[in-house]
Order: sequence, then C-alpha cells, then structure tokens
Amino acid sequence: MVSRNEINMADVAQRAGVSVATVSRALRGLPGVGEATRERILEIAEELAYVISPEASRLSGGPTRRVGVVVPAADMWFYGQMLAAIERRLRAADLDVLIYQVKDVDVRQRFFRQLPTRRKVDVVILIALPLPPEEASRLDHLGVEVVVAGGSVRDFPHVEVDDRAIARTAVAHLTGLGHERIGMIRATSYGDVHWDPDRLRLEGYQLELAAADLPQRPEYVASVPFTPEGGAEGADQLMSLPDPPTALLCFSDEIAFGALEAIRRRGLRVPEDVSVIGIDDHPLAATLGLTTVRQDVAAQGEMAAEMALLRLDHRRVEDVVMSHELVVRTSTAPPPARGTT
Repeated sequence: MVSRNEINMADVAQRAGVSVATVSRALRGLPGVGEATRERILEIAEELAYVISPEASRLSGGPTRRVGVVVPAADMWFYGQMLAAIERRLRAADLDVLIYQVKDVDVRQRFFRQLPTRRKVDVVILIALPLPPEEASRLDHLGVEVVVAGGSVRDFPHVEVDDRAIARTAVAHLTGLGHERIGMIRATSYGDVHWDPDRLRLEGYQLELAAADLPQRPEYVASVPFTPEGGAEGADQLMSLPDPPTALLCFSDEIAFGALEAIRRRGLRVPEDVSVIGIDDHPLAATLGLTTVRQDVAAQGEMAAEMALLRLDHRRVEDVVMSHELVVRTSTAPPPARGTT
C-alpha cells in the first residue's frame, strides 16, 4: 500500500483515469476541467489524503504570500473585530488575505473536505472556530502553518483569554454585591459542535458559586443560540421561574443586550429588580450601561497575525493568554429585598 508521504499527483491521475496536467488544473482551481471531472479528482485526492506539497508550490512560483483566515460569522461583532485586526496587520506586512466564512455546518464541512487539496496559502488562521475532531485532524494534512485566534485547537499555536477565569470574575462581582440567586445564559453550540468558551465559562460560573458556598441550581442555567434574540429567550426562561434569579451572567454582551430587552418587556428594572453582566465590552455596552468583563478582541487578532508572520519565517512562537478586566457600569447593583421582585 502506498503511504501518504509517497502519494503524488500521478497516483491521483491514475486513479481518476486522467492526465497529471488535468489533476494539476483541478486541484489548483484552474479552468479547462469539467465540473464532474473536477469533483471526482477532488474526491480521490481526499480519499488518498493527497496534498500539493510545499516543495511543489515553491517550484511553481515560491511561497504564495497569502494567509487564509477562517471565520464562523464575519457579521458578528466579536469575529468582525478580530478579523479586521488580523487583516490590518497582515496587509501592513504586504501579505494578501483570503477570508473564508464558514457560517453553517455544510459550508464548514465542505471547506475542510477540500482543504488538503487546495493549498493556496502559506498560513491558515482560525478565528474562534469550533471544530469536531475529524475536521481538526484534517489540518495535519494541509501542509501549511496553522494559528488559532480567540481559542485553541489541539496543539496549534494560539492566542486566547482564560474563559474560566472571566466567568469567575463576573460571578465574584455579583456575589460581592450580595447576590445568591445567580443565573447564567449560555451560548452552547456552533452548529453541530459544542465549543470550549461556553464549557469553560460554565465551569467558571460553577466554581465561583461553590467558592461563595452557593448551591448549584440547574434550572438557573439557560442554553440559547449565540444571538441577542437568544439572550432574550434565555432571560424570559429564567425570569419565568417561580423563584427567579436576582442576577444574570450572560455568555457575551450581545446575549446580554437581548436579556436587557426581555427584562424591560416584563416590566422589571435593571439593576433595581435584576442585575445583568456580560462578557466582551462591545461598543454598545457603555451606551447601555452594561457591566461587563472586557477582553481585548482586537489585540488578540493582532497577536494572531504576529504569530502567523513569525511562523512564515519559521520562527518559534509561544501560546498567549491575554488578560481581562471587570468594567462596572449601571446594570449591576445589590439584590432587591427578598419578595420585592
């Protein structure tokens, strides 16, 4: 059996029953290949785990001087901020940036199926992209450097925040104000994948409740989509309980914005009846008086771009954990007297 390292373009051509030149055009996305033939070649290349080698790329014109940035949803603030910072730094270094938005499961799965056969970049930067193990493993076959921004994927170089500590900081602020009934609105998944920031923030919430000697109440945790509308849904769920929380920790500021609106619609006041705290420090947080835990999203993007530049020069990089900061505004206060909500 031919090993992965011994597979070459001729093997793909033989299996597909076409010429090596046709395989080359198909894998490089060039014209002159019928769509059905191109798809068959891509499927065979995937089956054989064939990668256009870096050596072949150099012979055909050297490094691409391109960086691919993979982002789940460029129209959401967190991802957009990080993407803008990455692109700004890379373009200043005279590199081209290719942006791949994988907003739903089908697009993401197709992207990672085709990734090993389409070596068009020198580095791939993943922005907070939750991946199932089988797709993460395909990165091994890419033949280029991989950097992760806003999270971690296996042992690839990454920059992130300590999500567990962020949640503990938020809950400690609430318990310090005297709250004992503290709910959490989670953003539990991205498509078909449960992601680490949510899991770690839930752990931080639970750890800080235990540190304050407060009970774990499963009904105080709502799981919603990662949207403001999801935040409103979660707040409605928690505030409808017979014994509702007096404070809510939201997975993000955007989740918190929805929660604030839902609370207002119920005729309740923030913070007099219920306190709300978010995570991120979205630009609207200051306008709405939202207490939050700030993470510097742009700085993480810039750091990821610097890591990519270092790896382009084959230099060693260290993983980075960025700091966070509690920003107290007007959405949190001591809890109301028992029975007044």
